[in-house]
Amino acid sequence: MTDMTKADLRKQARAKRRDFARTRGTALFPPDTASLRPLTDLLSPSLCLAGYVAMGSEADPAGVLAQWHQCHHPLALPWIGPDAGPMLFRQWLPGDPLEMAAAGFAQPLIAAPLARPDALLIPLLGFDRAGNRLGQGAGYYDRALAQMPHALRIGLGWSVQEFAGLPADPWDMPLDAILTEAEWITPPSSRITA
Repeated sequence: MTDMTKADLRKQARAKRRDFARTRGTALFPPDTASLRPLTDLLSPSLCLAGYVAMGSEADPAGVLAQWHQCHHPLALPWIGPDAGPMLFRQWLPGDPLEMAAAGFAQPLIAAPLARPDALLIPLLGFDRAGNRLGQGAGYYDRALAQMPHALRIGLGWSVQEFAGLPADPWDMPLDAILTEAEWITPPSSRITA
């Protein structure tokens, strides 16, 4: 476990992520890669998968979402209203129009129907092998996940974003898996079996 504060860890993680993406690019995988096999094996066709629109040096799930869509499976993206209320999820298909949320990310239009994802691809600044996730610090994902205890939580990031141990607050929601460009990680506390 580190003695650094979460604010210090975020600063360090942003720099590592930015430097890595600068040399590699942000696409996590091409849509047909075998590295996605653990994820596609895990998700049945009827499940709704929520992703996100990558910002800056975040690992970009566009290829994963495109593959899911090509198989005619339901997709959703996070949505936050103008009052900065709770994060909700709205149905989305590649090519659907997006708008900017007050929080600064691209999201579906308010007219898109609400969705209840069965699994979420979640951006992160850092992670550890215990399934702890270091996010941006606003708590949107943790609060949303607390309202969706059934949903599988899959963090997406780069291998350089791994920390030996991250501090966890009582409200932090642990990840069930982490997918990087290098490996699929299933923490000991994961709800994913086999």
